[in-house]
Amino acid sequence: MKDLRPILLVEDSMKDAELTMAALARCQLLNPVVHVRDGQEALDYLRSHGPYAGALHGGPVVVLLDLKLPKLNGLEVLAEIRGDALLKSTPVVMLTSSRQERDLVKSYDSGVNAFVVKPIDFNEFLEAVQELGMFWGVTNQPPPFVPTA
Repeated sequence: MKDLRPILLVEDSMKDAELTMAALARCQLLNPVVHVRDGQEALDYLRSHGPYAGALHGGPVVVLLDLKLPKLNGLEVLAEIRGDALLKSTPVVMLTSSRQERDLVKSYDSGVNAFVVKPIDFNEFLEAVQELGMFWGVTNQPPPFVPTA
């Protein structure tokens, strides 16, 4: 049986976070969703530092990462993930409202697995997030988790 590792949602907008979590709940995914509000908190969670020290969460099945975040932006978080030997294979999806080509190009150049623009239409947003949840939570086989010492 596949491990039910969490989905890490990195989103500073409470409205967008609530919509995303509601859409994921509609899919009836069994994976827990962990929501953090800034880039530094995301790295603390991934590395089990700070308030997450000692937490053995199994590493996320996917990180849904916003671009515009406080403390560290999405591209900085992505660079930290890809530069960390224990995290570099973690799947990361940019889930952003940015439609700027430079953000798309920089994200792929930095090693993002997918770039999804948040649809403005409510139903399209729900559908897009549900598809992401089903693919990354059910269909995709995540890399094995290597616990930190």
